[in-house]
Order: sequence, then structure tokens, then C-alpha cells
Amino acid sequence: MTGLARRAPAQALRRSRVTVRGVVQGVGFRPYVHALATGLGLTGWVTNTGEGVLAEVEGPADAVARFRERLGPEAPPLAAVESVEHRDLAVTGGSGFAIVPSRGTGRVRTTVPPDTATCADCLAELADPADRRYRHPFISCTNCGPRLTIVTGLPYDREHTTMAGFPMCPACAAEYADPADRRFHAQPIACHDCGPRLRLVVPGGEAPGGDPVAAARALLAAGAVVAVKGLGGYHLACDADDAASVARLRERKARGGKPFALMVRDLAGAERLARTTPDERALLTGAVRPIVLLRGRRPGLGGAVAPGAPDIGVMLPYTPVHHLLLGLPGDPPGPAALVMTSGNVSGEPIVTDDADALEELAPLADAFLVHDRPIRVPCDDSVVRVADGAVSMVRRSRGYAPLPVELPVDVVPALAVGGDLKNVLCLGEGRRAWLSAHVGDMDGLAAGAAFERARRQLSDITAVRPALLAADRHPRYGSVRWAQAHRGDRPLVRVQHHHAHVAAAMAEHGLDGGRRVVGVAFDGTGYGDDGAVWGGEVLLADYAGFTRWCRLAYVPLPGGDAAVRRPYRMALAHLRAAGIGRDADLPPVAACPPGELPVLERQLERGLNCVPTSSMGRLFDAVSSLAGVCHLAGYEAQAAVELEAAALEAADGHAEGYVFGLAAGAAGDAELVADPGPVLSAAVADLRSGAGAAVVAARFHAAVADLVRR
Repeated sequence: MTGLARRAPAQALRRSRVTVRGVVQGVGFRPYVHALATGLGLTGWVTNTGEGVLAEVEGPADAVARFRERLGPEAPPLAAVESVEHRDLAVTGGSGFAIVPSRGTGRVRTTVPPDTATCADCLAELADPADRRYRHPFISCTNCGPRLTIVTGLPYDREHTTMAGFPMCPACAAEYADPADRRFHAQPIACHDCGPRLRLVVPGGEAPGGDPVAAARALLAAGAVVAVKGLGGYHLACDADDAASVARLRERKARGGKPFALMVRDLAGAERLARTTPDERALLTGAVRPIVLLRGRRPGLGGAVAPGAPDIGVMLPYTPVHHLLLGLPGDPPGPAALVMTSGNVSGEPIVTDDADALEELAPLADAFLVHDRPIRVPCDDSVVRVADGAVSMVRRSRGYAPLPVELPVDVVPALAVGGDLKNVLCLGEGRRAWLSAHVGDMDGLAAGAAFERARRQLSDITAVRPALLAADRHPRYGSVRWAQAHRGDRPLVRVQHHHAHVAAAMAEHGLDGGRRVVGVAFDGTGYGDDGAVWGGEVLLADYAGFTRWCRLAYVPLPGGDAAVRRPYRMALAHLRAAGIGRDADLPPVAACPPGELPVLERQLERGLNCVPTSSMGRLFDAVSSLAGVCHLAGYEAQAAVELEAAALEAADGHAEGYVFGLAAGAAGDAELVADPGPVLSAAVADLRSGAGAAVVAARFHAAVADLVRR
């Protein structure tokens, strides 16, 4: 017993059991409890359990009270305390305060922390020649480093991570056991002596000795494409200033004109690419370090990286390997910015296994910078943008997954299997929903395997046992087929695609569903209840159901996916629906190959392979082609992205909008139908009067905004 506790009268002693739930494992919480308790002269112990952190403290009643008061508010920076429960126990006596082995019994229900960018303390050590971890590519501490991607089980201890295969050297073991050390009970603790280790693989085998990072950096500077193993998968990297290298990567990956993300050394590097706001700078330099879509691109770098796009995706280094690749102070000159794109064959999930990488990425990469720490959970980079001061999530993955989303209503234990494009699955129970990391498009065997792996891992860390499944109403989605095959005797709830969008937005804004909302769901596709392709919908909705209040007028989708890849086909379909002659002076008519035009005419006339669509995304495609901006789309939404870029050229995007027609819908249909015909007629008139693409694009964007306001 400490001196303070020993001097206290027996009747003044108190013992309390404390249960803490939330993000409290893998964030230095047990060392924090140890320091707080010993600082207050308390005895007892702390441990991880399947539900969070459990501690018992004993000592003077006022000291125990202060411990309970301070426990939540003073928690470590990466922790998120959701609840603290106290229960008084009988005083037992004893001495000292210990971190005891974790208790793995009982129900597992704790929140695994996401991976976190290298902290300032570790970065300083990385660059300090006098530090024993100088240039160590896996430096981390309780405040940073891998978490989710290395977890193999719970509670979160080293033996339940992929670091289990790397025994601590004596120096690391001493730091791990020292309550005064920043790495006290830091599970990913490592150094040059105990691993993990990097190696550079080139055609013909492993590169000869020397520093593999320095060799990889030299290859990048010479124009090579290097596959780099990161936290949650492989990246394909090249020098962003080397147009030939960027073009080579684009060709190898069959990426068309789709923008690449960039990684730059520091905030100054980001500022050279685009103007940034304080909110964007905070995201770039914070603990997550997602890809941030920056507007206000500056001239210069980026033409080959993000051709035709109004934004450029930028992130800062978030692992020690990244910092070393971009160079520490005093290093030889190297690339100032790296293209960092997901390491995968086009359309396939991100590669995480070394053997798979060396086989599948061999046609794409000239060399491989690999390490021997296994990746347990695949995790792509997150993508965000800042709009009107609020962070908008484009892709929620590394740094955010698997943190739960708080729900405004209770839900039964359920699994939502997601859509087939950009799939993410979700487990929910009570007032929480846990989203997986980004899975990708569900269009092949590899995607199906990635989906099953993500489901299994999310189930392991949440302990949610679904009583029902939820899936889209599309009859041919891969995710739907999985749900049908695995439902067993559980209910399978089919949810209309755009109703799901609106319900998700309701939950995001904390609405309990007590009143119906007006939900605007504009996208490219979604199976409609009438068999049409929806996508320009205004719904009156709550969580239980919806009424289709307004929609875009139906037009034929000639050739299905062919129309998506060739926006001029959508333009010609919309012109025909609007009764506008397809004269040779119009850009989509000129863009359509002469042999294809009469075939397309007959197809539209007879309705052959022409599913009706109300998609706003396809209308954006049509206007993009009509304005002469984009006739062939090499990636999803390219026509819309380039139309937006054109609109921004017209007096910063401000223009008087065109006007949609509005008419009453037929019985059994939406109450209102928005007719794009007047918009297209006005756009054609503008073009024939000499207006440029920028004016047409800006007026169209204003028309869509005005339609929503109406």
C-alpha cells in the first residue's frame, strides 16, 4: 500500500470498480489509468476486457472521488470515452498498482481504434540521428501507428495483433514495461532490432543490401513505378512531376483520365498545389490524414494527375515509410510529390498480401517496397472534402473505420450488405452502426472474397449477431445474391436504393423519423420500384417508407452501360425526348460515329434495349456532351466532373439558371415530373448564339439548384 493509503484511517478508505467503454483499447488508456491512479496514491489494477477497460482502485475516499472525476475528461488524445460505470466494493488492502493480463472471457464489445498518422514525437525521433529509432520505418507509440489493420482479435493486446510474430528486444521490452515511457504498453512497439523489416524487390529478386527506402526513392526519382506496402494495403507510387511516369502508370492501370491522389511532404507542398482553408489544413495535418479534395487548383502540377477535374486530391504522409520516401531534412533531393493510388488491378480490391502483390501488380510496378508485418484488415485511404465549413465524407475508410456512427433510433441487430458500387457493409445494434472500410465494386470473385472478409472481420470486432439482413431491391446485385444465400431463417428486408440514401441522410442529421422529410436523391443509377433506372428523385420519406413526390422525366437509356460510357448517346436520347432536332452543328451529333448514329436512331425509335431512366447523373452526362465538354467517359462520373470544372470557369460558376418544366404526374406516378426539355432547348439556343461551354455548364448547374429550391 502506498504511504498515502497506509496513513489513512480504515474508515476513510474506499474501493471502486470502474468499467470504461468506448475507444479505450490501443490508445494508451491502461497506461493513462496507471499514471492517474499512482499519481493520486491509489492501489489496484487495470486490464482490457472484451467490453473495454476494467479497473479497481483503492485508497482515501477523496482520492478515489478525484480519480472518478478525472478519468473521462483527461483521457488520452486518441481515446473516445463513451461511458464510465462505478461500483463500490469492499476494501481489500494491498499495495502497488498493476496493469494485469487482459481478460478475454465474456462478450466482446469494444471499439477498436482506427489507424493513426505518425505523431510529432515519433517524427522527431525518426529524424534524430542520436535516437535509437532514427529512420526506423515502423516507429510508433501509444499515440500513433497501426491499430485496426493489425488486429486479429480482442482484447487489444500484442498477441492479438500481427505484431505477435515479432518478439520485443530487451530495449523495447523495457520501454513497454516502464510507466514513465511513451511506449508503456504500446502494442505495435518495435525498433531496428526486433522488426518488422523492409526490403526492396526488383525484377529477378530482392535488391542487394543498403537502405531499401533510399533505393526506392532513387527509383521514383528516376521515373519508376514502385508498389509500396502501407497500413491497409499496397499503393502504386510514382513521381507526380514526371509526366511520362504518370502516363505510364495510367496506361498500366488502365485508368483512363481518372484523377490520381497525391502525397506531398508537408503543408507547404499542399499549398503549392491548391489554395487551402483552415479546415482543410486541419484535416491534412491531423491524426487521420485522409485524401482531401482541394478546390482552387494552382497552375502547374496536376494536369497529368487530374486532367479536367476541378479538384485535386492531396494527402500528407501518415506512416514513417511515407516520411522517409519523401525525404527527411538533409536527405538528397527526391520527388516533391508522389502519385499514391490504390495498389490493385483496375476494378479489383486493394491488394494486401505480399505474394498476391508480387504476382498481380507485377505488370504495373517496376519494384516493390515490402515489409513482413501482415495486414489483417484491408483499408483504403479515406477521401473527404470541406463544403461550407463542414466535412463531407466521400469515402470513409482509413482513420475513420471502424468507429461507430451514433444513430438517433434503436435498431435490432442487423446487417446491411450495401450496394454493388463502392460497397461498404454495415452492422447495427441499439443506437450504433459500424461501417466496414471501403470494399469496392462487387463485380467479380475477388470482390466477393473481399466482401466476405470484411463482414467476418467486422462481426469479430463488434460481436453483433444479425437478426435480420437488409439489401437493395436490385435483382442482380452481387450483394443481394450474397444476402439471399446467407439469410438462413432470418428476414431479408429489401430497401429501395434512393430511400436508403434519404434514410442515411436522416440518420446522419440525427432525425428520429417522427416526421417525414423531403429527401432529394440525385445520383447515376438505382433500381426503381417500377423497374426503371431511378436517380433524379424527391421523396417524402421516413425510415419505414416513402412516397415518390417528384422525379425527372423518363428518357430512354440506349444500350445501358454503353450510354454511361458514351455520354453523347445520352445527349441524343435527351434531345429526341425534348423534340429537338439532332442537327450536325450540335457537339453530340458530331461526336457520334457516322455508322452508329442511324443504329442509335432506330434503337431509340423502337425502344430496343432502352430502359427508361430518371437519372440526374445521366442528365449531367447529356449536358456535358451537349456543351462539347465530354463525349467519352473513361471513369465513373467523368462527364459530370468535367462539366463542373467548366462551370467554374464562368464567372466563378455564377450564372442565371435555365428553368426545368414542372407538370403533374400521372395516376400512380410521382405527384410532379420535372421536364429537362426547356433546359436543353435553352442550352441549344445558347450554343447557337455563340455561348461557350462554361456558360452552358454554369447555367445548367444553377438550374439544378433552382429545381431543388422549387
